[in-house]
This record gives sequence, C-alpha cells and structure tokens, in this order.
Amino acid sequence: MARAGKVVRGCLDLLSQAIRPGITTKELDRLAEKFIRAKGGVPTFKGYRGFPGSICASPNDMVVHGIPGRIRLQEGDILGVDVGVTMEGYIADAAATFAVGEVPETARELLRVTEESLFQGIAQCQVGNRVGDISHAVQTHAEAHGFSVVQSMVGHGVGRDMHEDPQVPNFGAPHQGPELRDGMVLAIEPMVNVGGFEVEMGDDSWAVYTKDGSLSAHFEHTVAVTKKGPRILTLAEVAGA
Repeated sequence: MARAGKVVRGCLDLLSQAIRPGITTKELDRLAEKFIRAKGGVPTFKGYRGFPGSICASPNDMVVHGIPGRIRLQEGDILGVDVGVTMEGYIADAAATFAVGEVPETARELLRVTEESLFQGIAQCQVGNRVGDISHAVQTHAEAHGFSVVQSMVGHGVGRDMHEDPQVPNFGAPHQGPELRDGMVLAIEPMVNVGGFEVEMGDDSWAVYTKDGSLSAHFEHTVAVTKKGPRILTLAEVAGA
C-alpha cells in the first residue's frame, strides 16, 4: 500500500503543477492516467461502478466525485482532485484541493483549514483510540473557523477494496465507535464547506454539490495505524518504505 501511496502522491504533485487557468479537467485526467500506468499502477476509480475517469475533479461548489470532462478552469476557481491507485492488489487513496491562480481570501482560508482538519484527525490515529476521536478532531477544527463539515459522506477503511470498514465520519463525539488497532488502514477525508453542511446530487448521479452553492474543499490521506503512531502512506517523505 505504501508503494501505491507513493504513486498517488506523485500524481497529485504532477497535477498541482499542471492546474492553471485554461486547462480542462479531462486533460488533467489524461495526465493522471498516463502517470499512474507508467509507474506500474492502475487507476482505481476508472470503471468503479461505471465511473469513467481516472481521477475525480470537483471545482468550486462541487464537493466530490466530479467526472473529468470539458470544464475549463478559470482564474479564481478551486479544484478538488481525488486519486486512487491499485498496485499488486492493494489500494491507496488521497485528495487535495488546489487554487487556480489567485483566489479570494475565503477560498484560501477554506483550503488551509480543511487540510489542517485532516491532520488534526490523523493525529488521533493512535492504537487504543476510537474512530470518534478522529471524527471529533476534524469537526472541532473546521467549525472553530466558521466552516461546516459534510455529514452525509464519510472516510473509510481501505486495503484490497476501496471502501472497507470502518466508516470514518468527519463529525461526532470523541471516544465513540470502533477501536483503532495496530495494522488498520484508513482513508481520512474531510469535506468542508464555507456555508451549510447540506449537499445534493447532480444530474449525472455522480457529482455532489453544496446545497447552498458555497465553496467546498476536500483533503484526504491513506493512514496506517501503528504502535509507533500514524503512518501516512500518501505523504511523499514516508510513502516509499
């Protein structure tokens, strides 16, 4: 899974350099698939329940699951990119939200706080803690800055399948839920909105949008729970071991 995580990280780093005003999300998808396959991986998302893309590309008020296509990025947009890679039967999954050129201060703050919320949750990935400790840490940090966390979609276990138990909500009370054990691997993924937490499905039955049209950001890492603490498998400096 760490080898898959290294490819995920490399793909996100590549796309971060390619994202600019004028590029389409389909072009980003082609870049991602070429990179993943060149590294010996398989794009996990492609074909999953009929999903046509190798990445999810979700701009502005689209929370997650955007199908890459003709959307052409503009100055001031933000774009959430979710990448999954399968190698030797094991999966790693990560996401980040990027600014397209210069963005408003609210958007910059949203990106910063959402990523911070992710790392607040990761810090709770300690043997003996519970899933609710992760959830509570994410929610507390996001809401302390005036944002809301999406409640209808959650993080999850990951391994041979993309979605495994346990579910990892981004909200809830501490000390609740399944106990974290050595060797568990979780995809922790805060989805944070500027406005309310409510979301709605788009016409393509994939893309999910904020109900009030406010901006949304998505950050995710694949994290192993170990006796030495959390090991982030999709973070470049530790993913290659």
